[in-house]
Amino acid sequence: MSNATIYDVAGAAGVSLATVSRVLNSPEKVKEETRVRVLKVIKELGYRPNVIARGLASRKTTTVGVVISDITRASVAQMLGGIADIAEKYNYSIKLFTIHEEADVLDTLQNIVAEQVDGILYLNDELNDRDVELIKRMFNDNNIPYVFANVVTSDPIVPTVSIDYVKAGYEITKKLIDKKCKDIYLLSTARRYSVNDKKEEGYTKAMLEAGLEPKIFRTSGDTLINRPHFETFFADIHVDGAIAVRDSIAVSFLNTAIENGKSVPSNLKIAGFQNTKYAALSRPALTSIDIPVYDIGAVSMRLLTKLMQSKGVENTRIVLPHRIIERQSI
Repeated sequence: MSNATIYDVAGAAGVSLATVSRVLNSPEKVKEETRVRVLKVIKELGYRPNVIARGLASRKTTTVGVVISDITRASVAQMLGGIADIAEKYNYSIKLFTIHEEADVLDTLQNIVAEQVDGILYLNDELNDRDVELIKRMFNDNNIPYVFANVVTSDPIVPTVSIDYVKAGYEITKKLIDKKCKDIYLLSTARRYSVNDKKEEGYTKAMLEAGLEPKIFRTSGDTLINRPHFETFFADIHVDGAIAVRDSIAVSFLNTAIENGKSVPSNLKIAGFQNTKYAALSRPALTSIDIPVYDIGAVSMRLLTKLMQSKGVENTRIVLPHRIIERQSI
């Protein structure tokens, strides 16, 4: 019996895993020339598809693929809770896919498509415009309904569920300005992500309106990296306000500030984004933008359900409300 795998077939035929899968399951969707080439390789290698897996697929069980970058993030866990609750209501199965920062996005997407899921929720908010375009094209080309959850893009045809990050960035900055802060820094990431770009846009708008100079300090979400950055930060920079694009960055900054003799909030006010458990556990407790991540997950799953059922959806770009949770750090 041959030990050839679908990966062997794809490599020998010079096609993607998704194409091999379509030849086996939906041959009418594949160009004849490509179909003939793939079938020839299958015969030559003696490849035999997993009969059990194909049998399960034929039972019409609805499977939703959920793509995440880091399951350890508190916001991701909450969003998965919203997704799981709605999926259970519709008797959907969920299959998790992780796509790491260093991974080849195209290869990973091809592997996901080859799994023959019925729809996809993409949760990774750490995307740039190129990533968004690549993901959109891959899913559209393979006729797979998808929704971006907590991802922002200016593309009007991409289904998304998120908050207005520009407005949120503007409002939290105004909050610090109203508390008489003038040297307000935005603590953002060195890598450029669409969501953080929107936060920066709102922050910059509020600063310029107040006649203040926008100041963006770029670092990492990894505390092992940002802690040394913050240690040197206080040596030569005057700051009386700081807004971090993540709560974890804000708390790291807060701790370092206190260790360097700063008094929070009397001479330094700090706020974050997401309102995760870290915000409530920090001392002083952190003021933060509350992003309804559970609701984003639930609404995204409901929207995807409609798209998978080919129901007419008037609005595929849903913006949920946010709020500022004010605590002792400002």
